[in-house]
Amino acid sequence: MESFYNKFSEKIAETFQIWTNPEKLGMYTGDLVKIILIFIAMILAVRFSNMAVNKFFDNREKFKIVGEEKRINTIKGIVNSIIKYTIYFVAFTPILQTVGINISSLIAAAGIGGLAIGFGAQNLVRDMISGFFILLEDQFQVGDHVEIGNKSGIIEDMTLRVTIIRDFNGDLHIIPNGSIDIVTNKCRGNMRAWVDVGIAYEENIDEAINVLKELCEEIANENKDIIEGPTVLGVTNLGESDVVISIVAKTVPLEQWAVERELRKRIKERFDEKGIEIPYPRRVVITNKKS
Repeated sequence: MESFYNKFSEKIAETFQIWTNPEKLGMYTGDLVKIILIFIAMILAVRFSNMAVNKFFDNREKFKIVGEEKRINTIKGIVNSIIKYTIYFVAFTPILQTVGINISSLIAAAGIGGLAIGFGAQNLVRDMISGFFILLEDQFQVGDHVEIGNKSGIIEDMTLRVTIIRDFNGDLHIIPNGSIDIVTNKCRGNMRAWVDVGIAYEENIDEAINVLKELCEEIANENKDIIEGPTVLGVTNLGESDVVISIVAKTVPLEQWAVERELRKRIKERFDEKGIEIPYPRRVVITNKKS
C-alpha cells in the first residue's frame, strides 16, 4: 500500500512538471481539449439529471407518487446526490487516465479500503437503505401511531438511519431502520371506536337500545371527529350480572379514544336520567343475632 502511494505521488509530480513546461505543453494540447470536454460533459450531465429528477418529482401526481412535500423533497435530494456523485466518478476516471495516472492501481486500493469499511459499516448501510425505502414507499410519517415489533407509540422523528417513537408512557424508543420488519400503521384510514355498555337483567332491553340510539344521533351531530356512526349493534354478550350492548363508530385517526370516553360519559348520564340501572358488584352482609 505504501509503495502504491509513493508511485502515485511521483506520477502527480511528474504530470505537474509536464503541464507547467511550455515546451512540453504543446505535446499535450489534445489531452487538454479532451479534459475540458469531459468537464463540460460532466457539468451538463449533472444539470440535466437534476432537471429530470426535479421534473419527475414535481409531476408526482402524474406518476402516482404520494407523500408530504417535506418527504418528497428529502427523497428528491437523496436521488440527486446519488446521481451527481456517480457522474463525478465516471467523469474523473478518464481524466486521471488522460493525465497518465494508472487508474487500475487506484481502484484496487480503493476496493481494498472500501471492502474493509463495508464490513465495518454494513449495518449502517442497511439502515440507510431501509430508511430510504420507508420514505419512498411512505410506510409511515411523523405523527403516525404505529406498532413496530413490540414497541408502539407516536412517530416523533425519522431519518434515513433511525425511527424515533414516543410511547404513551413517555418512553422514547430509537429503532434502527434496518431492524424494522413489520410495521402496523394505526393512522391510515378511519379508526374504530368501540364501547360496551352493561345493563341489569331486570331492565327493558328495547327501551335501553332506543335510549342509546337517540343519544348516538345527538353525539354524531355534535362531534366532528366522528366519520360514521355511532351505531348501536345490539346485545353482544350475556354476562353474569349484566346484558352487554355494544356501540361502534368510525373516527378520524387518533381520536377514537376521545370518542370512546365521551360515549361512556354521556351514556352514564343519560341512563341516570332515564333510571336505567348499570349493574355493579354489591356485598350483602347478614348478621345473625342470638337472643
